[in-house]
Amino acid sequence: MVHPQQTPPYVTPHILHRHYAQAHDNESHSNLIGHDLEYFSQAGFDMDKIQLKRNAPVAQLYEDAIRNEGAIISSSGALINFSGKKTGRSPKDKRIVFEETSKDDIWWGPVNIKMDEHTFEINRERAIDYLNTRDNVYVFDGFAGWDPKYRIKVRVICARAYHALFMNNMLIRPTEEELASFGEPDFIIYNAGQFPANRFTKGMSSTTSVEINFKRMEMVILGTEYAGEMKKGVFSVMHYLQPVKFGQLSLHSSANVGMEKGDVTLFFGLSGTGKTTLSADPNRLLIGDDEHVWSDTGVFNIEGGCYAKCINLSREKEPEIYNAIRFGSILENVVYDPASRMPDYDDVSITENTRCAYPIEYIPNAKIPCMVDRQPSNIIMLTCDAFGVLPPVSRLSPDQASYHFLAGYTSKTPGTEDGVLEPIPTFSTCYSAPFIVLHPGRYAEMLAERMSKHNVPCWLINTGWTGGKFGTAKRCPLKYTRRIVDAVHSGELLDSEYETFGVFGLQIPTAVEGVPREVLNPRLAWADKEAFEREVRRLAGMFQKAFKLYEGDVQESVRLAGPRVD
Repeated sequence: MVHPQQTPPYVTPHILHRHYAQAHDNESHSNLIGHDLEYFSQAGFDMDKIQLKRNAPVAQLYEDAIRNEGAIISSSGALINFSGKKTGRSPKDKRIVFEETSKDDIWWGPVNIKMDEHTFEINRERAIDYLNTRDNVYVFDGFAGWDPKYRIKVRVICARAYHALFMNNMLIRPTEEELASFGEPDFIIYNAGQFPANRFTKGMSSTTSVEINFKRMEMVILGTEYAGEMKKGVFSVMHYLQPVKFGQLSLHSSANVGMEKGDVTLFFGLSGTGKTTLSADPNRLLIGDDEHVWSDTGVFNIEGGCYAKCINLSREKEPEIYNAIRFGSILENVVYDPASRMPDYDDVSITENTRCAYPIEYIPNAKIPCMVDRQPSNIIMLTCDAFGVLPPVSRLSPDQASYHFLAGYTSKTPGTEDGVLEPIPTFSTCYSAPFIVLHPGRYAEMLAERMSKHNVPCWLINTGWTGGKFGTAKRCPLKYTRRIVDAVHSGELLDSEYETFGVFGLQIPTAVEGVPREVLNPRLAWADKEAFEREVRRLAGMFQKAFKLYEGDVQESVRLAGPRVD
């Protein structure tokens, strides 16, 4: 019998105090940021009203997201949360502040739209005013860039536990010692995405605004809760700082390294082309899945985590990613069974851009630290051809590599951007147009110099449609693409026989073990040869039109390396 005045032996005493954990959290996090209180006060935060939680433990972020945001825990232990109306990036609402320190370096235009400094100040104040109305404000301090010589300190300030956990996964997590001596950040993100921008403010085109100020080294987010905006904001800053400040080449790429030979491969490509999937290889160590820097001494990852697409995810097709979805990971906009809490990766009723963000160490064969002091052995440029006419693999000459890097042809796949419902052919220069900051020629020149200096072969791999265009055929089976990538790594393709692929002048292998001949040469896979030739010429014309933007900035040999329509 248990007496009323006694603690039952099976109950830990502190559980009897309902607010024990919360009281400990409040005390520990307030003490942790004591030396930064002056900074937050000067920035406009009302320290008497809000509770700042700096680098809160994952478990606490889970609790807050469940308690305050309607998140749930999936059957595998991952947190399922939702980004609201916006389920993809909003590139038309991205702005760069026009100011004296960076204005001569920025590639101004439809990607980098000008914003005046006064409008930025208004939106920054609006974001801080909103954050001041929240009971909890989350701060995450972390690093971008694994190489200490080139890394920057990033501070994220937000009102959702989901966003704090996301950036906990995507930035490089500091040790206790690094956090204690973190000091002033190099870049700050104010994420007030639950609160809209004022459409009548000068320069605003909608209630969404994603803006970066390179003089202040700050980013402000209003009107979108899609977490990917923060990730790409950090990349935009690194895409500016690495070439301008450090003289290093930042790339929208994944990277891995061979376990036996130590050979490094860079995979270029936009979202939906297979960067994450193909770089997660059980026979190789993963350096990173999306953002890297090719430095003078090697290659390093910018991020501390991965942001993988979940559509049609299965243990059989992508075991490394599937098994990474566990406690600490975030499933974003994924539908689940309300009874079992089992995610349904085939359900696209919310969006086709379902995602999972997880720390990179959740990949069993991740290379930690995520950097190698060795130059790349291969470069793979990934494209997703919706016309179904490009071969699954081509070996590129140096001039062709420069041409295709600048052209950056692919197809936007459903869900990667707001409003994209079917593949749209697009030319995304440097395979990173939505995030590019400097003129593409600067990145292309640096790439060509490094490829020439280190004699790095380059391959164009098409993960898009084969045997017909979108709507009439299917994408190239993943098993064939993986076999091709294996042939690149083994050196098999260096010794293959090649034939020239017509209008595009590409060199394609006549045989790859495990890949049917009709897949290697797309003309053989099309039943209607006349339709194939029409689509080839149509795509070639698109290349020529798109490349006119760069013709005046490249050598004639690069210009002539593209497709020719007689």
